[in-house]
Amino acid sequence: MIVNEERKTTPKQRIVIALIAVFLLGSTFALYAGIVLSFKNQETQTALSEEKQNRFSELYAEFQGRQDEQAKELSAKYFDTFKQYRQSVKAFNAASVNTLQVRDLVTGTGAEVKSEEDGEGKVTSWFTNYAAYYIGWLSDETIFDSSFDSTDSPASLKSPLKGSASMIQGWLEGIEGMKIGGVREITIPSVMGYGDAAQGNIPANSPLKFIVMLVEKPAPLEVSDELERLGKELYGGYSIRDNQ
Repeated sequence: MIVNEERKTTPKQRIVIALIAVFLLGSTFALYAGIVLSFKNQETQTALSEEKQNRFSELYAEFQGRQDEQAKELSAKYFDTFKQYRQSVKAFNAASVNTLQVRDLVTGTGAEVKSEEDGEGKVTSWFTNYAAYYIGWLSDETIFDSSFDSTDSPASLKSPLKGSASMIQGWLEGIEGMKIGGVREITIPSVMGYGDAAQGNIPANSPLKFIVMLVEKPAPLEVSDELERLGKELYGGYSIRDNQ
């Protein structure tokens, strides 16, 4: 005859079971506490980020207001001179534009635009210490960009374009030899413009024409330490001071 005997845990086994239960309970609590703490930290970081963004927006709005005032002062100085070139925008034969062509309309008296070259004639740096008002158009007379507030009935000028080595090749080479205060018409073949890639409202393989007036680069506006710091923290190290 087989008799079923009740199996009982030993004291040692009960202690082990209790320890496992305590460990599981502690692990569950720690995990829960970690999730709650992480969520709280995320909430705090989000709140701090929003606070920084709001403060940056406040400071940058004030900075933009001063930029607008500067643009108005410069427009009052240069608008009457530059507006006459709006009538120079005419259609042209795109097929005939195979090389870079320049035509000086006014000879400037200021600093000359000169690139620096190495011993082999390769450009090592472009002259960028200038600002420019410009009109850019396509062969069908379409203005794709300009410094005017309105291409149809301009009444003022926007902030002038600051000199940059990142401009298209036709622009960089086209203003070579100009002097501050000068005005030049530049005709650019597509290979020295945007080539076979469309750019905004500029179709692929489009030759371009510009009228460019070079002016003195305006003095940089004061940027507070707080605005500069927040700009770098929020936008990956972007410097407002260095990009005026």
